[in-house]
Amino acid sequence: MKDLSSLQLSELQEYIASLDEPAYRAKQIYGWIMKGVGFDGMSNVPKKLIEKITDNGGYIRTANIKKKFVSKDGTIKYLMELFDGELIESVIMSYKHGYTICISTEAGCPMGCAFCASTLGGLKRRLYPSEMLSQIAQAQLDINNRVDGIVLMGIGEPLDNYDNVIKFLKIVGSPDSFNIGYRHISLSTCGVVDKIYDLAKEDLPITLSISLHASTDEQRSAMMPINKRWNIEQLLTACSDYFKTTGRRISFEYSLASGKNDSPNDAHKLISVLKKYCKDMPLHVNLIPINATGRGFSSPEKDNIYTFASILNNAHITATVRRTLGSDINASCGQLRSGEKK
Repeated sequence: MKDLSSLQLSELQEYIASLDEPAYRAKQIYGWIMKGVGFDGMSNVPKKLIEKITDNGGYIRTANIKKKFVSKDGTIKYLMELFDGELIESVIMSYKHGYTICISTEAGCPMGCAFCASTLGGLKRRLYPSEMLSQIAQAQLDINNRVDGIVLMGIGEPLDNYDNVIKFLKIVGSPDSFNIGYRHISLSTCGVVDKIYDLAKEDLPITLSISLHASTDEQRSAMMPINKRWNIEQLLTACSDYFKTTGRRISFEYSLASGKNDSPNDAHKLISVLKKYCKDMPLHVNLIPINATGRGFSSPEKDNIYTFASILNNAHITATVRRTLGSDINASCGQLRSGEKK
């Protein structure tokens, strides 16, 4: 069996050559796949060739839109169904510069973060490159427009699905594929330290985002079990080493939860720990007012959010507050999936 939609063009060309077919057929088929079109819609590919491919175990794996929700702010959220019935989520966000898609990398999540609905039910399986690519293709077909940016910040931990995610990145940035510039791609991790070191060697100029969310090990371990495996010191040391290797700025994500990690004292502790371990890096903290997911966390008052940001900015740490999008359509990761499962 061969999933043609998880192949790079060069790999598909080798496969087509093995069937004694001309090389240009590979480009035709590849172009259709990247548009989200299955064998039935490949109008310029002979049916005999498609029969030969399927007879030799070739197939195309896709993610299909099961439900669609449109927010009053223009955000679009998709619940997508995979070939085996597993459900994932993707979100299209509209900005002045174009459209960005947030994609899932796993069906479910093994990380167990206390504030996130994605982890409810645990990990079912990891996604194939084709299923990540298909989320983009299906969304582009639906909005009838090009996606300009990608964030790997949906359901799942990208670095837990390392090999498939790396192959996805190599495909999606290729001129033969979606040709999305790597500087418009952001990968978010909750802190899989050994894979951060591996990622630094890949020579992919993407933006690495670290889900930090706390300034002490006690606080972070209560929110994010992965901190018991790799603590803040190990994580931030890996970040510092990543910057030294790649020269790429890292964005630190900090979800603000009322009464949990949003006090001025928390802000000062965050400043201290970032400057201790990442003092040679340009520091940027993306503050995220947490969305209520029914797990005991709520967003702070607006004054508290901007006081927190002001403390960081006054310490020469760039702090931005992420715009809240799609709150009226449950756009937080995992909410639609967990609701549908119920």
